Amino acid sequence: MSKISPLVDSLISSIQCLPGVGPKTARRMVLHILEMDREAGMLLAKNLEESIKHVGRCKECRIFSEKEVCTTCMDSKRSEELICVVESVSDVLAIEDSNQFRGKYFVLHGQLSPIDNIGPEELGLNQLMEVVDSRQNSLKEVILATSSTLEGEATSQLIYDSLKDKSFIKVTRLAQGVPLGGELEYVDGGTIMHALSRRVEM
Repeated sequence: MSKISPLVDSLISSIQCLPGVGPKTARRMVLHILEMDREAGMLLAKNLEESIKHVGRCKECRIFSEKEVCTTCMDSKRSEELICVVESVSDVLAIEDSNQFRGKYFVLHGQLSPIDNIGPEELGLNQLMEVVDSRQNSLKEVILATSSTLEGEATSQLIYDSLKDKSFIKVTRLAQGVPLGGELEYVDGGTIMHALSRRVEM
């Protein structure tokens, strides 16, 4: 602890709830705000309080939003034919940065993990099924963009099993394999196996 004041100690302790922020980093952040930029600190506190109070989840895709339906779901320029299922909002942002996808999203907010009590209900699978069924006349493909970990693969399989009997859609999985610009000698065996098993015709 800082041993400066109870308020400073409490603030340093609170900031450590952020991922990757330990005691020393938290101390530097707090001291910077108090010594150099109290105005920015007040703005941070205000925005954090407002976000915690008012930001929930979109009822369609479960992305964070202060409105019942988020701006992405309301965007008429986005395709109703595609839904990309991702594990987190960070995944949405990464895909958006690529500028290669103009469909809609569904955010799971996690992976299937019985040991952590994360099952189909926590991942919103019933909600996903409702969204898919409500778009029978427009939806053509559901893209499973979960990670390639054991938990991600199990999550992907669970969703596929729930969707496979819906004949009006195609269910696909993000391609996995050798990264662009990567050299084979530096690629692990599991990645090479995926690349070989999912090779495409030229």
